[in-house]
Amino acid sequence: MLHLSIKGTDAAPRAPSADFPLPGWPLFRLGFRPFYLGAAAFALYAVPYWIAGLLGWVTLPTTMPPLFWHAHEMLFGFAMAVIVGFLLTAGKAWTGLATPRGATLAAMAGLWLAARLAALGLPYAVYALLDMALLPWVAWVLARVLLKAGNRRNLPLVVILLLMATANLMFHAAVLGWLRVDPLRALHAGLALIVMIECVIAGRVIPAFTMSALPGRQLKVPAGLERSTLAVTVASLAAWVLLPAHPATAVGLALAALLHLARLWHWQPWRTRARPILWVLHAAYAWLPVGFGLLAWAQVGGVAASVGIHALAVGATAGLIIGMVTRTARGHTGRALKVSRLEVAAYLLVASAAVARVLLPTLAPAHTTSWLVLAASTWAIAFALYLWVFTPWLLSSRLDGKDG
Repeated sequence: MLHLSIKGTDAAPRAPSADFPLPGWPLFRLGFRPFYLGAAAFALYAVPYWIAGLLGWVTLPTTMPPLFWHAHEMLFGFAMAVIVGFLLTAGKAWTGLATPRGATLAAMAGLWLAARLAALGLPYAVYALLDMALLPWVAWVLARVLLKAGNRRNLPLVVILLLMATANLMFHAAVLGWLRVDPLRALHAGLALIVMIECVIAGRVIPAFTMSALPGRQLKVPAGLERSTLAVTVASLAAWVLLPAHPATAVGLALAALLHLARLWHWQPWRTRARPILWVLHAAYAWLPVGFGLLAWAQVGGVAASVGIHALAVGATAGLIIGMVTRTARGHTGRALKVSRLEVAAYLLVASAAVARVLLPTLAPAHTTSWLVLAASTWAIAFALYLWVFTPWLLSSRLDGKDG
């Protein structure tokens, strides 16, 4: 069973005291800095560009079918950048050992950026090679520091990264015609693995952050519920990816929805309503049962599968991302864990984008084009606000003078 430590996810490990300036550009001192910045900038560009292409206002990339570009780049471009930045930062906090910085970190971020640019017009093989190189590198780095520190509790993350690298390889091989697999199935596998990371990490950090902010409050989820939730999630997502639409898969996904709802109930989300830095995580997690429920309904023809996919991708994934990239960036730049009005606005805008992309087209399909434009607009404004607030912080040294 996956069991991950959360120690040190809010603040970087103690750095040795020094009376001299820290070396190197602040941007490349710790993994969250370039990857959070790159992910937010890419999000600001990629979604409006996709919607503009759908409406015929711009020409979308021709290196692959446009739908593949959109789905792949949001998973392996946007979401993966945040995951990489988080893990390179958390790996140092979990172990006390150095993770890539300076020129090495710049090379990793540059490789991620090169792949995003290559997708827009370079030969597909070049794009595929650039895109496939980063995840195995990150997995090797994380495995090395975890094993060296004897921190085996977090090694399942390395396995998930390698599985994601495999899904990415299968996608590119399928697009190139080297593998007789529907590329969308490989992308579904990528989304399923990202959701698993969210289920595990959220299961550790959300109750821990909530109890930290509400002293004396114990948020204990029964061990049986925890194990059942993760087991059913793994099984139902595997069935969704690997098997054709089937009522049995619908039952598994519906059960996963109920289990995640019960898990969230034990975290008492209503007690966080006065603390935006907490309720954003609870609200985003609430999209997991919604997404699983919609995927279950899609298995029996009730709704299009894309509705459930976007509930997981926009509602849960992007919602958790905007919550975590504000919280962890504040902690690792030496700032208070209390968000500004602009950050709260970003939270609400991402939530609005999810509603506009998932629920409104389902309720009023005649206005789908308007809902897509609304979703893209609120999404873009949210990440523009993040960049406005955090870019100066990510480019500057920590307020407390520590390294990181």
